[in-house]
Amino acid sequence: MDKSPSPIEAIREAISVDAANARFQSQGIGPLFTAHPKARLVVVGQAPGIKAQTAGIPWGDESGRRLMQWLGIEETVFRDITKVSLLPMDFYYPGKGKSGDLPPRKEFAARWHPQLLAHMPQASLIVLAGKYAVDYYLGKNARKNLTETVRAYQDYLPRYFPIVHPSPLNFRWHLKNPWFMEEVVPALQQSVAALWTS
Repeated sequence: MDKSPSPIEAIREAISVDAANARFQSQGIGPLFTAHPKARLVVVGQAPGIKAQTAGIPWGDESGRRLMQWLGIEETVFRDITKVSLLPMDFYYPGKGKSGDLPPRKEFAARWHPQLLAHMPQASLIVLAGKYAVDYYLGKNARKNLTETVRAYQDYLPRYFPIVHPSPLNFRWHLKNPWFMEEVVPALQQSVAALWTS
């Protein structure tokens, strides 16, 4: 019986032992992401928060609970790796900065995401949660700011669906942009629901 690791698990191990992640490995902290060849939905966030990393649960915080509501799925589906893959822009908590958490490392996603997505042939919808994910995946095709990109979400379907990050700290943005909950979230839920009914 072949006991060699799957391609995705081999990539996970390569990430763990990469010199750039030595400080995490020395603390016994592994890369926090989920990926599976059968997953049809991929959610790209920014980087694990300290709560999520400590618990070892991707999106294991209030942002994750809000994200599930926006996607219109129960946690059992969200945590089913054969349905949903969770790929943050950096698989480790980047640390604290002067005004909140530090951003994900710039080179991280470019190195590891293509390798993982190459083994996820059924991933047909990639939800881009927040500016870091949008900037990386949409690049020059993004609008001049995140708000305009999210408003123009239809331009990026069926492959990508850009949204704002579901952090509770974004409450001021939501007050200024009620169209997001009124128009974008229902469309997002429809796109996600279609993944398992088509």
